[in-house]
Amino acid sequence: MERKTDNIRKGKNVRRRKREEAPKKEFDKESWKPKTELGKKVKKGEIKDIDIILDDGKIILEQEVVDILLPDIETELLLIGQSKGKFGGGQRRVFKQTQKKTREGNKPHFSTFAAVGNKNGYIGLGSGKSKETVPAREKAFRNAKLNMIKIVRGCGSWQCGCKEPHTIPFKVDGKCGSVKVEFMPAPKGTGLKAEKECQKILGLAGVKDIWSRTSGQTKSKINLIYACEKALRKLMNTKVNERGIGNTGLVEGAIKKEKTEEIKPKEEVEEKKDE
Repeated sequence: MERKTDNIRKGKNVRRRKREEAPKKEFDKESWKPKTELGKKVKKGEIKDIDIILDDGKIILEQEVVDILLPDIETELLLIGQSKGKFGGGQRRVFKQTQKKTREGNKPHFSTFAAVGNKNGYIGLGSGKSKETVPAREKAFRNAKLNMIKIVRGCGSWQCGCKEPHTIPFKVDGKCGSVKVEFMPAPKGTGLKAEKECQKILGLAGVKDIWSRTSGQTKSKINLIYACEKALRKLMNTKVNERGIGNTGLVEGAIKKEKTEEIKPKEEVEEKKDE
């Protein structure tokens, strides 16, 4: 009987995870009708790199701009809520539920938090709230795409010194409410030594190794997420001199792959010389 109950619980958890996962939809560029000047330029092909928008400080008002410029983007919902009841009490949930007491009865509202990134230097965070779960999730994904930022990566650990962008180049911190988050560069192979929700954000941003330190009321996940976002924003706002860029191998945004020429065998080279 115990094995049967365990299997039933596992099946329920799998179904719940499948419901919470975001549906993947293919974006149709031709059917999109942009309303802003920025959107029209992106559709015409005048802007092909998102760095042009972020460096100029332009505001993105249409999520389709991000869908076109970052086609390999991934989305994930963060656990900010908590289930209630006898058997499910204490378990973390994607949606945070609140209720308003009225004469007609209880009016529930659902809020959620989403993270969006391409695992290559770009990350966005956004929240959504609605009377139902599906609209709240869609709002969160939309706001996350509109709040897209790029981060700086490098190798700032004195234990490594490989000059590869696998961690952050220097120490940063962020604060929201009583929650303080501090990120420190780590050597290769360390992994993401941070809180679970911060791990999701850092993974989508493209950071592979990091050390962290948190203090305050970290159970309030929303404050923790905002503190993590403020810390990541400091990576771009901090100025680094040329010497620091060379020592850490600092990279802004995505890592661009350089085209390497194919090495021809020695026999072909010798034949050409003989001719």
